[in-house]
Amino acid sequence: MQKNNESTHALFSGFSAPDREKIERALAIVGLIPDDPHYYRPKGIEVAAILMNFSVDLDTILAAILSDPRLVQLNPRPDLKRQFGETVAAIVKDVNWLNTFSIYSLDMTEQPNQAEILRRMLLSMTQDVRAVLIKLAFRLKRLEVIPRESYEMRRFICQETLDIYAPIANRMGIHQVKWQLEDMAFRYLKPQSYRRIAKSLANNRVQRENCINRFVELLQKTLAEEGISCDVRGRPKHIYSIWKKMQRKKLDIEELYDLLAVRVIVDNLTHCYTTLGIVHSLWQTLPKEFDDYIANPKENGYQSLHTVILDPEGNRIEVQIRTQEMHDYAELGVAAHWSYKEGGKHDAAIEKSIASLRKLLEEKDPNEALSENFRNELFADRVYVLTPAGKLIDLVKGSTPLDFAYAVHSEIGHRCRGAKINGRIVPLTYPLKSGEQVEILTVKDGGPNRNWIDPNLGYLKTSRAIGKVKSWFKSQQQSQNILAGKAILEKEAQRLGIKAPDLTEMANYFKQSDTDKLLESIGRSDINTRQLTGFFKIPELEAAPAKFFPKKETGKSVISVEGIDNVLTSIASCCTPVQGEDIVGYISHKKGITVHRKDCENILHLSPEKQTRLISVNWGTQKASHSVPIVIQAFNAPNVLGDVTQILAQAKVHISHVAMTTHPDFSAVLNLMIQIENTDQLRQVLGKISCVPNVVEASRKT
Repeated sequence: MQKNNESTHALFSGFSAPDREKIERALAIVGLIPDDPHYYRPKGIEVAAILMNFSVDLDTILAAILSDPRLVQLNPRPDLKRQFGETVAAIVKDVNWLNTFSIYSLDMTEQPNQAEILRRMLLSMTQDVRAVLIKLAFRLKRLEVIPRESYEMRRFICQETLDIYAPIANRMGIHQVKWQLEDMAFRYLKPQSYRRIAKSLANNRVQRENCINRFVELLQKTLAEEGISCDVRGRPKHIYSIWKKMQRKKLDIEELYDLLAVRVIVDNLTHCYTTLGIVHSLWQTLPKEFDDYIANPKENGYQSLHTVILDPEGNRIEVQIRTQEMHDYAELGVAAHWSYKEGGKHDAAIEKSIASLRKLLEEKDPNEALSENFRNELFADRVYVLTPAGKLIDLVKGSTPLDFAYAVHSEIGHRCRGAKINGRIVPLTYPLKSGEQVEILTVKDGGPNRNWIDPNLGYLKTSRAIGKVKSWFKSQQQSQNILAGKAILEKEAQRLGIKAPDLTEMANYFKQSDTDKLLESIGRSDINTRQLTGFFKIPELEAAPAKFFPKKETGKSVISVEGIDNVLTSIASCCTPVQGEDIVGYISHKKGITVHRKDCENILHLSPEKQTRLISVNWGTQKASHSVPIVIQAFNAPNVLGDVTQILAQAKVHISHVAMTTHPDFSAVLNLMIQIENTDQLRQVLGKISCVPNVVEASRKT
């Protein structure tokens, strides 16, 4: 026991006396854990020992020690924030969350982008990226004891390592950890392939080393004679990367070109090409294996000269030539490097965050602003949520359940009427948070609500979802107007006793681009029956409605008929049009002109004879209130009616009638008659009501 204590003290001897005192306090807390001879999984002190190789800061070491999973056994639990500060406590919390994270499944890689979304989710939900580094060290220790796990657990942990944690280590620029994770996981996933490659490398190790040494010695001597300062060294190949290349190129290990590899780092761009010329003059080259990634960088920004030569013994050696700046860019773990390896896209925000991470790992006393960058920059503009089946959905920050519904499927979005977050009903305007599970409540038939595309109401954040809603309305309106236009044209031709007109000729007459646009304009009443009469050369109907237009000039009215105010009009009770909606007049025998919405079912289904009574009307300038019925679908709650009436009162909207019906499934339906001035006021009121807790939908009753 004393020997273990001595080795522990030696491990942290590089820290100052005050820092060592903090480490001693952390070790004392871990020392309170009851001894369990059967416990074999990673311990905090073992993880801290791994991290010492990366010259990390004190907070990272303390957090690693205090992230020991066995600390949950202590009662009472130590107050880490009080004893070690807010930063250490926050990192420990993140590590504990990562160590218990359980979304990954073995079939995830078979689903498009799921593994990548999960990697991004892990990074976005971690408040301090140092926690991810500690988690990677925990995974290394877990792989060391993996033989003690069951076959199923070994397979799960190793595959998760290759799918999730090794790529994260790669993008963080910690290549040593990446290679260790990959080789250790591969060893237990495919033991036969691992042993075969390892044996082949071991058999040829001395030969490879001698070959590389001869190459390096000659090149360094020649470059020195040319006055070129350089760093030349052999580049190791790892078993998992060799296996992947064998699979990708469908080659045996003996056929791979770059098992022997050398990297040459020089001072400037000119020396890169000079060195290349010297290499090609000293050894025979394989022209097809030459790539100039300096003149033609890869899409991710990677730059280097690659060539393959044959030495006198016939050994193939891959040579990479680059400047120190190019080397740093390739090795520091920025997004360009991991995008190349994993098939992702370059991301400047990730690059900036990883550069900050590298600085933090290299500095013993990082400044506060730098630490803050770790907590706020990486993937700060994304949110990652799950479907009930466990599929991950990647959305922009601020997205709502409605955005989620459209991301799953357009039809789910169109038929969405409510949402549950982790089993709790929330408004459709609720801003989603990473890690939440979202369940969408849908109706069998239905479409979106126009309120959803009002930017002031907050239903949708993503432009993709907004576009889908707009397309739905445009498609519905276009098809309805075309059908209505056909019906109007047929009825007008029948009424006038003429044959069906030539639509192409008619489209040219009315300056429409095609016949569908013509029919749509007729159905939308942009081209009215008077204009159609003009086309048919039957002008006698043009003056017919004049008897309904008295010549009075006594102020402005609510409705204007053919540009004339103060015509006797009444609002149709069947569709209750509101100021701002498209309207049409119907000439009645006793009530003057009845004003309907243009999409009123009674208007759309008029007989041919009654179609002649339709007349163009418009809203006047005088303000007026209109009775509008609305219906509210809600989950039964004691305060829902009170909340709705309070919103209407604040909007100065009068309620003339209210009725509420409840059902055994705890749902409720509210029917109200309210007084509205125009469609804008109606849209705003319905939007505010829809945001009330437990309200599923608020809409105008049709």
